[in-house]
Amino acid sequence: MPLLTLDSVSLAYGMHPLLDHASLVIEAGERVCLLGRNGEGKSTLLKIVSGEVTPDGGNVRLDDGAVLAVLPQNLPSDDTRTAYDVVSGAFPETGELLAEFHRLSQQADEASLEKMTKVQERLEALDGWRLDQKVTTILGQYGIDPDRRLNTLSGGWQRRVLLARALVAEPDILLLDEPTNHLDVPAIAWLEEALSQFRGAMLFVSHDRAFIRRMATRIVELDRGKLVSFAATYDRYLELKEKALEEEERQNALFDKRLKQEEAWIRQGIKARRTRNMGRVRALKAMREEHRQRRVRGGTASFAVEEADRSGKLVVETSDAGFAYPDGTKVIRDMNLTILRGDKIGLVGENGTGKTTLVRLLLGDLKPTEGTIRLGTNLEVAYFDQLRGELDLERNALDNLSEGREFIDINGQSKHVLGYLQEFLFTPERARSPVRVFSGGERARLLLAKLFSKPANILVLDEPTNDLDVETLELLEEQLAEFKGTVIVISHDREFLDNVVTETIFLDGTGKVREYVGGYSDWRYQGGRFPSEQGGNRPDKQDKQSKSGEPAKGDAAASKPAAKAKPVKLSYKLKLELEQLPAKIEALEQEVAELQETISGSDFYSGPAGEVSATLQKLTEAEQKLEQTIERWMELEEQAGQ
Repeated sequence: MPLLTLDSVSLAYGMHPLLDHASLVIEAGERVCLLGRNGEGKSTLLKIVSGEVTPDGGNVRLDDGAVLAVLPQNLPSDDTRTAYDVVSGAFPETGELLAEFHRLSQQADEASLEKMTKVQERLEALDGWRLDQKVTTILGQYGIDPDRRLNTLSGGWQRRVLLARALVAEPDILLLDEPTNHLDVPAIAWLEEALSQFRGAMLFVSHDRAFIRRMATRIVELDRGKLVSFAATYDRYLELKEKALEEEERQNALFDKRLKQEEAWIRQGIKARRTRNMGRVRALKAMREEHRQRRVRGGTASFAVEEADRSGKLVVETSDAGFAYPDGTKVIRDMNLTILRGDKIGLVGENGTGKTTLVRLLLGDLKPTEGTIRLGTNLEVAYFDQLRGELDLERNALDNLSEGREFIDINGQSKHVLGYLQEFLFTPERARSPVRVFSGGERARLLLAKLFSKPANILVLDEPTNDLDVETLELLEEQLAEFKGTVIVISHDREFLDNVVTETIFLDGTGKVREYVGGYSDWRYQGGRFPSEQGGNRPDKQDKQSKSGEPAKGDAAASKPAAKAKPVKLSYKLKLELEQLPAKIEALEQEVAELQETISGSDFYSGPAGEVSATLQKLTEAEQKLEQTIERWMELEEQAGQ
């Protein structure tokens, strides 16, 4: 029996229909990714499912007794509640009593003890201690300090607390809206692992292609008010979608050709009109109405970067550079970098390791407190702010971009401001709307339009992928790859980094800055790991250096140059293991390929839910085992070659 059913749901704001008799069925255990362009109504659809928004028509049915939970997109800005209070809040009345009992238990005065007794009696009547055990257990599983206040935690740990709140009630279906936004890579990896263990159904919106590939068992696309389901993996969906669009174009072309022929027939001479078939006339009227009602798919975003005159060959050179805050906390130390014109650099590191500070140093906005930084000549910088701070929310898109101009010069070509905005998928009507009503993706596109309208030979992009739809994201990747100037990107989108950057700079949290050739996957291949993966700092405790700015004692050894490794001769046992590993890798690759082929079958998801979940779990385990085996083979190969 379906867990969630949307039956002919419709919703319109003004003359713009977001949902047009859209239908969807989600079975137990499915992990459904909802895709669509910015502004199509994905977040609104999730709000309809959760009951926050009432549709204009149609029905939304949740299976009797099914529990629904939501992981919100936006993190709380100043929530002073403790983690325990937040998670226990999943149980409305009982949660308040549990939070009150937890607070009173930390006080020793007589009045508090009297209140605690009354609260305890009420909790016993509501079976509250069983719920308290569930809250305590999930906090322990996720490594969360129950007494930490939410506003003192990093974004990754706030997301962890909110997920604990969503899952403590053991929901049957979980809704997630852009769950990876503003998370660093270790936090995303943790989230993927936690969600992969969740046995309920999921409906989520995401632009993170690596996350989608890992989590989704089915893709549903919201396109022109309709929901179209693809029972396939993400890569297979891309193939099917391309074929579907080609077929749609072909059918529209045939329809238009026939309509043109019928229009020519109706306009024939007087003799033909006397003898014309009235049924054919009625059919023509129906064709005209069908053509009028057709919702044409919006054009693809098409934009280019306004390139300034070339900078000097040297962009920036640092020599033993470092930066410390007035309290003595060292953020960057012993940095030796050379960035040349045309380099495309990705900055990788956990939140709080100083990526934004490093960019400001490289651009000359901050002066180093030690060492030297030499800037090149003729540098013109365009900066993309992840907080969208350059946008005036009360002004419309046109005024935000034009700054008094009617025309914009892009690489020697003059374009009207409205026409330029249409290249970023803003209709004239939408361009005149205030920015405060825009979705996150529309704000990101407007900021890109503003960024690319100014001459630049250095592009600095701080989390540019947040909220962008996949089509715009792929076009941005193409433009950055073709850009002849220098690109510096701060991003936690693993695939975006792989597709754009040629060099990765890693900040390890101790102030050290390390260079690696290639993108994110290349960095991982070369042994790159985050401190939290190596038993290092937790995300909410990183960058906690002493007031003197020196690393903690445990980092002292790491700060010294590593001694030259001695040659290691493989033992007989290790040699035998090395010889057997290629065959194991081949067998695992074959197993993964067979499982992927099974999952790609058109009837796979129509099978029993238990078999579907078991097969998907088997694929996940096989992929993890394959990765571990390859890493082991690389490790032994390296030792054997020393």
